[in-house]
Parts: sequence; C-alpha cells; structure tokens
Amino acid sequence: MITESELLAKVPTGLLIGGEWVAAENGRTLAVNDPSNGTKLVDIADASVADGVRALDAAVAVQEEWAATAPRERGEILRRAFELVRERADEFALLMTLEMGKPLAEARGEVTYGNEFLRWFSEEAVRIHGRFGTNPEGTGTIVTSKAPVGPTFLITPWNFPLAMATRKIAPAIAAGCVSVVKPAALTPLTTLYFAQTLIDAGLPKGVVNVVTTSESRALSAEIIGDSRLRKLSFTGSTPVGRQLMKQAADGILRTSMELGGNAPFVVFEDADLDKAVDGALLAKFRNIGQACTAANRFLVHRSVADDFARRVTERVQAMKMGRGTEDGVQIGPLVDDNAVSGSHELVADAAGKGATIRVGGAIPEGPGSYYPATVLTDVTPDARLLKEEIFGPVLAIVPFDSEEEAVRLANDTEYGLVSYVYTQDLNRGMRMIEKLETGMMGLNAGVISNAAAPFGGVKQSGIGREGSFEGIEEYLTTKYTFVPRA
Repeated sequence: MITESELLAKVPTGLLIGGEWVAAENGRTLAVNDPSNGTKLVDIADASVADGVRALDAAVAVQEEWAATAPRERGEILRRAFELVRERADEFALLMTLEMGKPLAEARGEVTYGNEFLRWFSEEAVRIHGRFGTNPEGTGTIVTSKAPVGPTFLITPWNFPLAMATRKIAPAIAAGCVSVVKPAALTPLTTLYFAQTLIDAGLPKGVVNVVTTSESRALSAEIIGDSRLRKLSFTGSTPVGRQLMKQAADGILRTSMELGGNAPFVVFEDADLDKAVDGALLAKFRNIGQACTAANRFLVHRSVADDFARRVTERVQAMKMGRGTEDGVQIGPLVDDNAVSGSHELVADAAGKGATIRVGGAIPEGPGSYYPATVLTDVTPDARLLKEEIFGPVLAIVPFDSEEEAVRLANDTEYGLVSYVYTQDLNRGMRMIEKLETGMMGLNAGVISNAAAPFGGVKQSGIGREGSFEGIEEYLTTKYTFVPRA
C-alpha cells in the first residue's frame, strides 16, 4: 500500500496547459489542507486570470483537430483512462480522503462510481447519430447531424472530486469538445491526478486543460466572457449558478447547471421501516451529508414517526467519527471549519425554535473540521434547515398526517433535485413519481446515482442532465440540411 507522502509526491502541482504542467504566471501557490487536522498537504499553482486565458488558448488551438478525431479513437482513450483509474483505485481513494475527509470506504465507492462515466462515455462516443428522411411534402430529404458544440469551461465542486470531474470531462471528450477545467480550490488534487491519468491514457495535448486558482470569480468571468467559448457546465450552489448563468447570457452559451438541493425523504405508514431506516442513513450520511442529493427533510407519517426516530437515533449513536483513514469510521471531518459552523448554525436555529436534539448537535473540541451525526425531532416549520440546504450530517424529522400533506411539504421548496419515497403501495409510489417536483426520485432506495441514468433537477436545482445518453447531448449541437430532389 502506498504511503500518504508517496502518493502526494505523485500528484502534479502545476497547471495543465497545452499538455504541459507549468507554474502559475506569477509564481503564486495555494495550500491544500487536510480537514481532519488542518495541516497542509501540499502547495499547488495558483492561476491568474491570464493563466486561465492561456488555458483557453491551448484548448481552442486544438478544437478543430480534436473534433475531426475518429469517434472510436476518442472512445478508446476514455476506455484506457477507465482501466488506469481502476488500476490506481486505491491511490485515488486515499487522495480523496486526504483532501476532502470522507471515509476511505466511501472514497473507494466514489472511484467505482466516477470511473463508470469513463466507461459509459467511451461507449457513447461511437453512438452519436443523426436522422435521414423524406420531408412531408415529398420534395426533398431532411438530413440531421450532430457536431461538437466547441470549447467548454467545466467548473467542478469540492464534494465529489473524482466523480464530478469524470461526469463532465468524459462526455466532452466523447463528443469531440476541448475543455478548460477549474476544480474547487479546497479539493483540487484528485482532478490534477486524474488529468495526469488522461495524459497517460494518450489524450492529445490541449484537449483537457486544468487551472487551479484562488481567484475563481475573476478567472471564470474572463473565460466565460471570451467569445471563443461555447459551453459552460457548473456544479455547485444555486446562488453561484445563477450568477454564472447571467454571465453566460452575454455569449448565448450552452449551459448545464447542477445546483442546490433540498431533498425530501418521505416515509409512509405502510413502509418497511427496516429498509426505510437503512435508506435514510445512506441518503443522509453518505459523504458526511455533503451532497446535493443528500436527504434534507425527513417527512414521516405520524403513526410511525416515533419508531422511525428511535431506530435512526440508535443507529446514529453507534456511528464512529474520526479521520477517514481510520478503520470503521463512518463520519469523517467536514471539508473545512466554515462547513462546520454552517451546519451548527442550522441546528442551533432549529433547537432555538423548539426542536429536540436526539443525538449530536455540538461542535467537538480538538483539531479538525468535525461535526457529529445529529438527529432532530419536533422541528418547527420556521426552522431554517427546512428551507436551506444543510450540507452536513444533520437529520431533521417532521411528521405528516396524509398523503396530500406529504406532497405539499415535499414540494414546499425552491429546489427540485431529488426525492426519496418509502411505501409498499405501488399505486402510491406511482402517484409520487407524478406529483413530486424533482428531476430524480428513489422509490424505496436511498442511493440512486448511476452513470447510465440522467442526473439533474428542476426548478432552482438546475438545467440539463449529466450521465446516460442525455449527458453527451449537452456537448453536441444539431445541424439540419435540406436536399431537394432533382
């Protein structure tokens, strides 16, 4: 097994521009820290705005050549990258645990999940197709074809460092698009190592460029405002996504936005409570609650609410908190101290308005950005955590009395990414599919993400889809040609 220091020594620390690892223009660096103890892991290049433009220059220079590359060749590069990530799975998992904090077992799961996007889109690269047919009047032929949309700017979040990179980069490569990738400054190391893996898989110079920066707003604005850019994909908060969409409007850019969530987890009176509790723990505490798909509001029928709360509390009390590399740890550190204070503020607000803290709810002493798994009951309607995305290991239970009330409470949010429903009544389950205002739903399932499924939301949770065959469409434009009959 590779040691932590050996692994960190393998990770590139520069900017990837035109196939070369280079220092930032001004020589600046930024520190990447270990959230389990606050110590520095490594210093990496801190790109200036000019560095961002250089990266776009490098991408634009090879767009035409890359678009003309055979789909099979693009697919084979992705397939080789898939095999390399699988060979390096332990290294990617440990790297994510070091920079983000998630337990090593979960990091291994992310490697498997994130890597599937490489395999999936390696297969989709050769399935890009159009249509050919006679027009209704019979006077000619309608031909539709697909073409790469062009240079793309891909902004990834800190919470799933590998999966969010592969979910954007893989379809761009498959479609024939070049890209500039800007990973989050908190967790950039996984993306840097993945970029080197793409190089090792034979990706031509300039097709993927990576810039890490502490000047995210200024660098992003410059790239988005460049007339050569044709596509923007962002995963992150709704307020930031809203601002980026405003900037993208000037260039009429194609945009994909995977934004915030406020997922309801609905447990009906006929649910299998054992399965519902298992699903609740997965939907809430996966990634230490730091996921846009994390269940935020647990709406439980009043007749089973006490039993559900008791079972959940017992399970949460047994969870081990600690550094993600330690055996048996289920709750690692949050990504930084701001995340800790954000979660605690929501818990304190709810408690101040009458909620009962069953377990957790206090910031532990000592080093590291830790917050314990927390369960709240008797949550009042005016509690902030029912309206705001928690992004931490906090489970809040609210009772309901009827199906109509459950639907009203579930939809009472500006977000609409995912919902979870537990019921043994198939007809009720089908009604929930129709009535809940979310882009995705887990019916008796606490984890739903899959590379073969379209990921995305409605309302202020974003636009566009990632994964599935819909995912590559985000990077393609449709051309129509009319050919008259002679």
